[in-house]
Amino acid sequence: MDEKEVEKIRKETKELLDKFSKVLASVKVKEGEEWNVERERDRREEKDGRVCDETFRQVMFENASLRNEDFIMAEKKSW
Repeated sequence: MDEKEVEKIRKETKELLDKFSKVLASVKVKEGEEWNVERERDRREEKDGRVCDETFRQVMFENASLRNEDFIMAEKKSW
């Protein structure tokens, strides 16, 4: 794939994720209803870190709906 095709796929993917996020935000959850996924194993084993793709940071910031300089703004939930 050349760079033009890669960029087209990135753009289409971002549009799809944005559209999905908007639809997901409109889903109403009934009072007291919880959304969980039950798994036998819910933790990964610690391993040696690896070097990430150089574009990872850029992609993460492009996908974040709210940003403030070098920070991704996210809703804080109480547990």
